[in-house]
Amino acid sequence: MVDVIIEVRDARVPLSTTHPSVAEWCHNKPRLVVMNRVDMISNEDKQEWTTFWSARKQKVFFTDGKSGQGCEPVVKAMLRAGQLVNERRSRRGLAPRSVRAVMIGFPNVGKSALINRLVKRRAVESANKPGVTRTLRWVTVGEGIDLLDAPGVIPMRLDDQIAAARLAMVNDIGEASYINSTIAGSLLARFRGLPNGRNVMARVEKRYNMRHGESWDMTCEDLVWRVADDMFQGDLEKAGVRILGDYRSGRLGIFALEIPPAGDGPTPSQ
Repeated sequence: MVDVIIEVRDARVPLSTTHPSVAEWCHNKPRLVVMNRVDMISNEDKQEWTTFWSARKQKVFFTDGKSGQGCEPVVKAMLRAGQLVNERRSRRGLAPRSVRAVMIGFPNVGKSALINRLVKRRAVESANKPGVTRTLRWVTVGEGIDLLDAPGVIPMRLDDQIAAARLAMVNDIGEASYINSTIAGSLLARFRGLPNGRNVMARVEKRYNMRHGESWDMTCEDLVWRVADDMFQGDLEKAGVRILGDYRSGRLGIFALEIPPAGDGPTPSQ
């Protein structure tokens, strides 16, 4: 039904927010990879990912669906893809038509907000939670582009539990699928494993009134308990909600949870 696929990923976890079957679905049709929520990662993260994708000759667009940053290059890329489609139609004696594009991606990676920015109006329902889009809907993007908004699609089974946990960390999977305190502990463990983990944990300590370096003397589970005892009378789940919310809102800093994998292999699909 479509000429070009726009695959939207969450810039904080770009490897965990791609469906393993997307390459098979797209087959030989052009695919534009969009790293949305660029406002939630650092400039250093963006540069590292740009270098990574460039080395693999994959064109990637960085966007912010809230502000509209980076949307214009996506529109131009869709139009270029459409020109190729209509050139082929012309050679077959067919009249030109609008470009047909579809926007796909995991739930809550910002597809609908991005569409509203592309069409410059509130054309589709959008909210910062998974599962808002439930039906297929066509919208028109300026002159000559018909864009299909689609519900978020995730694998029926998430066998990679690390990726599943990261989806929960950034709120790209329904809250009924996880326990907040457990995911908060995993999030803190991920902080420690980042190249700038010391700086991130220093912000955690400041946010939750801990001594400098104190967080490294505890397990991540104990850290969640500490927040629960100090702020929520021992309510572990409220502590988990607070820690996750502080990361998602940028109160613990602006940075990605995934960094480009080492090596010169093919572009990872997951």
